Amino acid sequence: MTEDSSPPDPDLLARIDTTRPHQARVWNYWLGGKDNYPVDREMAAKLKEAYPGMEDIARHARAFLGRAVRFLAGEAGIRQFLDIGTGLPTVDNTHEVAQGVAPSSRVVYVDNDPLVLVHARALLTSDPQGACDYIEADVRDPDAILAAAGKTLDFAQPTAVMLLGVMGTIMADDQAYALVKQLMDALPSGSYLVFEDGTNVIKPEAAAEAERLRERGEGYQYRLRSPAEMVRFFDGLELVEPGVVSVSRWRVESDVFGLPAEVDAFCGVARKP
Repeated sequence: MTEDSSPPDPDLLARIDTTRPHQARVWNYWLGGKDNYPVDREMAAKLKEAYPGMEDIARHARAFLGRAVRFLAGEAGIRQFLDIGTGLPTVDNTHEVAQGVAPSSRVVYVDNDPLVLVHARALLTSDPQGACDYIEADVRDPDAILAAAGKTLDFAQPTAVMLLGVMGTIMADDQAYALVKQLMDALPSGSYLVFEDGTNVIKPEAAAEAERLRERGEGYQYRLRSPAEMVRFFDGLELVEPGVVSVSRWRVESDVFGLPAEVDAFCGVARKP
């Protein structure tokens, strides 16, 4: 993908709802971005009041993305990435990290938010040795994702599927597990699943208060799962060390001062045998 300097599509702009908070824009705010609206910043403030340290979860989750992609592009030799529910571009996006290790890496981003599409078209530019594309699709439609992504990625080759902070939008557990299985079943041996999502085990009372905000209709719906429930997403796959852990503790690059404190987002990386 080359940088697109053309004006944003007015039809896309018209579809952006600035009257309700959106998860991608709230996280963009916590990560220090500017692609958010007053309604998102208001929601972020309410969530932070209910759950102090919420922005730390966002930052640790983003750091996990970088470590996981460096592991995959480096040690695991993966050259294809399918990043579903990518959110708004910030710094150290998946293709930047992967192509920083292996310039020939090919990355497809997937999201269903028109604001993400507007920014993705302008900002997600690839190294000329590799490829980078963005498709508008929903995690609930794996067939559409695979069909569109197959124009850039070769699914006969090992591919890393990245599901970071997205499966909580699927409230029904059976549906969530089935969607991930469908994606991984379409990929060959040697592919990887990178998974991260919110939990309620580190600060359960604060997490419950944040959930009450959502139940009152003051925010987006999100299903928090326990680490044990997250392990089920890796059924049939081989978890790499250290298994399913807090994002702050997955292969930290320096523990000279000890392991960081756990936060309420857990993660794992697993290989398809």
